[in-house]
Formats: sequence, structure tokens, C-alpha cells
Amino acid sequence: QVQLVESGGGLVQSGGSLRLSCAASGRTFSNSAMGWFRQAPGKDREFVAAISWSGGSTYYADSLKGRFTISGDNAKNTVYLQMNSLKPEDTAIYYCAAASRDAGLGLRNRYWYNYWGQGTQVTVSS
Repeated sequence: QVQLVESGGGLVQSGGSLRLSCAASGRTFSNSAMGWFRQAPGKDREFVAAISWSGGSTYYADSLKGRFTISGDNAKNTVYLQMNSLKPEDTAIYYCAAASRDAGLGLRNRYWYNYWGQGTQVTVSS
């Protein structure tokens, strides 16, 4: 089992920034990649960003590339999401996820992930 705990969410004004963290514990040796997804009320869970532990490759949703940056500290089993220039439409619950295999571009698909955190709320006011 792998446990994922997100932190760093909160209320921020439009144009502001937040930095989310996701700490993994348990059988973290099995994690090949980690990612961030988000889900707004009434909408499906959508891909935000992902990172491969082995090569450090990163992947982003096209609409978010340039504003959001994913990074990780393998030794700490922690992944981060730096969110800049936030917009009201970024308001959602943000979920951290871990995958046991690196699927490359397949990491954009939420069904590739084995474990999920509880989510952290991000609210951007206009």
C-alpha cells in the first residue's frame, strides 16, 4: 500500500500563487511516477501534471503548461505542484496520484494510477 497526503491548498486571489505538496509513504519503492489531477464541481477528474521518477520527464495539460510546474524529491518521496497566475477556473479539488509503472504520455490518463490522495481544495477568487 501507498499512502498519499496532499497539503498546501487554500484560498487565493486571482493572479496569485500556491504550492501544493504530496508526501508518499508506505511501499513507495513501487512508485514509478506521480501526478496531479483536479476535479471541479460537476466535472470529471482531469489531468494536471505528472512526473517520472526514473528520468525526471514531466507532462502537463496543454491548457496549464506555462503556469503550473511539477517537481519532485525522490529521496523524500514528495512531489510538488507550483501554481502561478491562478484563475477562478482553476478552482477545484486537487488530487495527488501514484503509478506503479511509467506509461509515458499514458500518465495523462487517470486510469493508469494505482493510488490516490484525499485531495486538497484550491479556491481562486475573482
